[in-house]
Amino acid sequence: MSVTTTPEATTPPSGTPREPRSTTRSAAAARERSAVLESRIAQNPGEYRVLTGDRPTGALHLGHLLGTVENRVRLQNLGVEVFLIVADYQVITDRDDAGDLPATVREVLLDYLAAGVDPERSTVFTHSAVPALNQLLLPFLSLVTVAELERNPTVKAEAAVAAERGRRGSSGLLFTYPVHQAADILFCHGNLVPVGEDQLPHLETTRMVARRFNQRYSAAQPYFPEPDALIARSLTILGNDGAKMSKSRGNALELRASADETVAYFKRARTDPDRVITYEPDRRPEIANLLQIGAHFTGTAPETLADEMGSAGAGRLKDIVSEAVVEGLRPLRARRRELASAGPRYLAEVLATGNARANAIADRTLDEVRDLMGMRY
Repeated sequence: MSVTTTPEATTPPSGTPREPRSTTRSAAAARERSAVLESRIAQNPGEYRVLTGDRPTGALHLGHLLGTVENRVRLQNLGVEVFLIVADYQVITDRDDAGDLPATVREVLLDYLAAGVDPERSTVFTHSAVPALNQLLLPFLSLVTVAELERNPTVKAEAAVAAERGRRGSSGLLFTYPVHQAADILFCHGNLVPVGEDQLPHLETTRMVARRFNQRYSAAQPYFPEPDALIARSLTILGNDGAKMSKSRGNALELRASADETVAYFKRARTDPDRVITYEPDRRPEIANLLQIGAHFTGTAPETLADEMGSAGAGRLKDIVSEAVVEGLRPLRARRRELASAGPRYLAEVLATGNARANAIADRTLDEVRDLMGMRY
């Protein structure tokens, strides 16, 4: 996606000024802004509060680790205040059966902690445990139009996927997902959100909600920040079928997998018949994906690894990559087993502490929002 636009040709809710087209921001501009933000984070990380997270639809996989989780841990270790939401309410946006949510939430929490998330420095909490956060959805919905929600690219894409899989029509929760995400980010006054370029429209909705709330209820002194996008320095990982790695596609390598399962997974990876290994992401995406994964875990560049492989063939490349991943994930998997063997009490304590902190912040935010809206009786 090259350009992200604020929805046009819509009439904002009564009393809300129309944003000028100058608020339209390109992905290129977002990348430039991200470079500036990285410099500022390095100098003063305490100025930033990040909100990010995952839907607990299953244990996390390699794509999560390289795509988002490692970046979250990096920001945490730099000194940025990180809030990690386990978005259990969002599981039911596009499915009738949420499965065993408590068990899945525990698996996600194990993955977070094993990957380096420190509950002393990062706040991990669940959607359903923070009522005040979710209550912000009501006033926020009054700030957007139905047409704006209908045109959100991610809502359209998710609705198309749901239809393709034969599910019922889009739920109201899926339809309002961008505004619910705005509540997730703004309840804690998050001012920095790590995203991929394809997620910029969601963040633009959050910025729009914050801007319209401030214009309507707090014009003299803006209450909510308009959060910046930090374009994630991460990899988009393909599954062994050549499509984007996804739990729902069944093509993912879970972080909790064994060494043998890892080797077997990569043996099944799709490649191409060309024996000479080259790094050409557009022409040879499956080979490029293996090179990216291998390079990540060996601390080199994909081009360098390709040169080293030469005409060794895809079979040898798979062996190299599987060995690198097994060794690279060995500490994480050992830590995960250690945490799992300690029993559920520690995980429950981590989540209880995170939920309590999120609730304290959300309650204060909701009280202040009510004051600004004149709804304190």
